[in-house]
Amino acid sequence: MARKIVITSGKGGVGKTTICANLGVMLAKLNKRVVLVDVDIGLNNLDVVTGIENKIVFDIVDVIENKCRIKQALIQDLNYPNLYIMPSAHSYNCSLVTAENVKKVINQLNDYFDFVLIDCPAGIDEPFKRAVCGADEALVVVTPHLSSLRDADKVLMILNSYNITDISLIVNRVRGDMILDKEMIDANKIAEILNVKLCGIIPEDDNISVLLSLGRTVNKGCEAYSAFTILANNMFEDKKKLYDCTTKYKGFLGYFKRSLRKKV
Repeated sequence: MARKIVITSGKGGVGKTTICANLGVMLAKLNKRVVLVDVDIGLNNLDVVTGIENKIVFDIVDVIENKCRIKQALIQDLNYPNLYIMPSAHSYNCSLVTAENVKKVINQLNDYFDFVLIDCPAGIDEPFKRAVCGADEALVVVTPHLSSLRDADKVLMILNSYNITDISLIVNRVRGDMILDKEMIDANKIAEILNVKLCGIIPEDDNISVLLSLGRTVNKGCEAYSAFTILANNMFEDKKKLYDCTTKYKGFLGYFKRSLRKKV
C-alpha cells in the first residue's frame, strides 16, 4: 500500500515542484518505489524539472479519458530505475478531469509504489481540491515570508476538512545568515505560529536554480543535498532531525561569511 502525499502550499512560487522532484529522488535512493504525479494541469512543469519533457507520449489526462493504460503514462527516470513520473497536460476537458477521476488514477498506483508524491497547483480552488482528494498525507511548503505564512495558514485550515491522516511542514529557502542576524524568522518559530509539526528545512541554494534550468535535481555539490537527504529520512523512518542552515555562519569565520554575503 502506497503512502499518497500531496505537496501543497496555497501560494505559488514557494518551490513545491522542486521539493516534489528532489524528495522523490532521495526516497528512490533509499530503494523505495516512487512515482511523482503532476496534478498541476494547465500550468505543469514537473516534466521540465525532472528532464523528461521530450519523452512524454501520454499523460494523466489521457489516463482519465481512457486513451491509454496507466502504465503507458508512466515515464521511468534514467538515473533511478525505481523512480517514475506521471506528467500532466497543458489542456484538458473540465467535465472529465474531476477530483474523483484524479483520485481513481492515484489509487491505481497503490500496488506498484511505496510513495506517491502529488505535485499540487497553487491556490485553493478546484485544481487544489483535485490534488488533495487523492492524498492521505500532506506536506505544506512555506517560505519565511508573511504572505507565504498567511496562505499556508489558509491551506492548513482547508486540509483539516479532508481525510488527511498526517500534515507536516517544510520551510523552504531559508537563509542561515539572516536568521542569525534576526532578519528572517526561524523555521521552528514558523511551525509554532502555524501549529503544525516541522519535518524539513531546505536552505536557499543558488545551485538549485542552475540545475533546474538543466532539468536536473540536486547533487552532492549543493548545500540543499544534505537537507533533502534528511527530509527523505524523516519521511521514510519518521525521524525528527532537521537541517541546520546556520551552522556555516557561526563562529569567527561564519561572521565573516555573513558580512561578505551582505555586501554581495
